[in-house]
Amino acid sequence: MTQATEAPPRSRRAPRRRKGRAVRVILLVLLVLVLLAGGGLWWLYSHLNGNIDSVDLDKAIGDNRPKKVVAGAQNVLVLGSDSRSGANGDLDHGDVGGTARSDTAMLMHIPEGRSKVTAVSIPRDTLVTRPECRKKDGETLPSRKRVMFNSIYTVAGPACVVNTVEQMSGVRIDHFVEVDFAGFKGLVDALGGVTVTTTERIHDTKGGFTLEPGTHKLDGTQSLKFVRTRYGHGDGSDLGRIGLQQQFMLAMLTEIKKQDAFGNPARLYQLADAGTKSLTTDSDLASLTALADFAKSMKGVDANTMETIMLPVAYDKVDPNRVVVAEPQATDLWSALREDKKVPASAKKSPAHGG
Repeated sequence: MTQATEAPPRSRRAPRRRKGRAVRVILLVLLVLVLLAGGGLWWLYSHLNGNIDSVDLDKAIGDNRPKKVVAGAQNVLVLGSDSRSGANGDLDHGDVGGTARSDTAMLMHIPEGRSKVTAVSIPRDTLVTRPECRKKDGETLPSRKRVMFNSIYTVAGPACVVNTVEQMSGVRIDHFVEVDFAGFKGLVDALGGVTVTTTERIHDTKGGFTLEPGTHKLDGTQSLKFVRTRYGHGDGSDLGRIGLQQQFMLAMLTEIKKQDAFGNPARLYQLADAGTKSLTTDSDLASLTALADFAKSMKGVDANTMETIMLPVAYDKVDPNRVVVAEPQATDLWSALREDKKVPASAKKSPAHGG
């Protein structure tokens, strides 16, 4: 087993498109909270309630929301923030002026029977219509067509991202959860690293990260580079990187099982502390009690059987560096999620990714 190495910086001009962000760890946080609560260890982490930030979605969005179709199903939007402020200031080349984007977005559909979860990744470069949104300062942001999906968080915050996904899909979002760079790194380091196996060389000259084929144990910083790698892997696109993100999520859960972390109260506390320090949720989930109750309701869900789908997209005809939602595949996908039905194979085909 080898350790990952960082490549020396190159002087050549970097490609125009920026690296995406990837944080696929919220299931881990929820599982940790379930086991802590079930073990009667609330007194060990009562202070963690203060770590969690929240947003009142109903207040921020108003009545412009789709109705719930299947009462027992749950839809959770997981966002990965690329903020470099505060605890993130020394990550990914440091602070970039206080801006942040939701470069990772995954809509998790949890069916009424709490069986197989479906996770739909929304590519960051997708051109969408942003609905009218209310910013944090109360200013109204007018609707606008053909905006890049990951820019919405920057200009209007997470509630507007939720509103955008609801309007483009017709799926009612029950909850949203956001984790930032520091939260991701902290969770990996609390585990003592995560082991991944690669079959091809990764050499990301822009991110300064090199990984030879084989098995490697990555620390938090290296893991962050791994899930954000684009230019040194596959076809170099944001679409191809989604596979690395999904691979890492499963590898992290495997690491927990291998270490028997769930049987170690001290380790569980470390994981919960790391996760909640960088956690933002909707107001209905903004307490350890609510998070644990929600996680208990998903106790029968096996993350290793999760179905991962990329939103079907096609390259934009005007700007080939961007993608647009592919039809009728996307409509079929959203319809299946709304009605809590199995996603048909035809809805999983993405023209921009050879599917």
